Amino acid sequence: MVERKVILEALNKAIESAPKRNFKESVDITINLRNIDMAQPKNRIDETIALPHGLGSPNKIAVLGKGDITTLAKKAGVDIIIGPEEIERLGGEPREARKLANDYKFFLADTSVMPLVGRYLGVRLGPKGRMPTPVPPGMDIGPLVERLRNSVKIRTKDKTVFSTIVGTTEMNPEQLTDNVDVVLKKVESVLESGEMNIRSVYIKTTMGPAVKVI
Repeated sequence: MVERKVILEALNKAIESAPKRNFKESVDITINLRNIDMAQPKNRIDETIALPHGLGSPNKIAVLGKGDITTLAKKAGVDIIIGPEEIERLGGEPREARKLANDYKFFLADTSVMPLVGRYLGVRLGPKGRMPTPVPPGMDIGPLVERLRNSVKIRTKDKTVFSTIVGTTEMNPEQLTDNVDVVLKKVESVLESGEMNIRSVYIKTTMGPAVKVI
């Protein structure tokens, strides 16, 4: 397990060594795995991780469906609601559907429209790991939306190297350290040999140099 002070030192170095920019930069970590066969589906990581201090700006959430879920979605303040007719229309608009998949980080869908989503949007959402989470009728999606706004998704497929955002340079180092710590602990918990499967971890800002944590 990586010590908190080691994470904090690397974060401070990464932020201090980055050239000053006139825009908010993201802070990212890159994790390199070892001694694990990622060709085996059981070894791949597919996790949604809630960050204790969020990402600096909330993720955009889309809800697909009609009826009760739209009322709950409006109450939860989601960014867009897409009805069945719109799902079908987007199936014939690849550019628009691709933009939707890029702009919204998480999707929720009423169980009744999941077949439509698979048929018309699966080709756009599936490869990005953004197929919707099915929502049973009447479920209050408010808590789920709130959690997803501050979450990152890690999906390795067959790769042993992957990266994720953990915040922005406008957040304080202590908050960023908490976020990194949560991500690393979650990754370790799902690896076959835990921390022994982690070769190295790097932290960097958008435009800055990578700093080795371990």
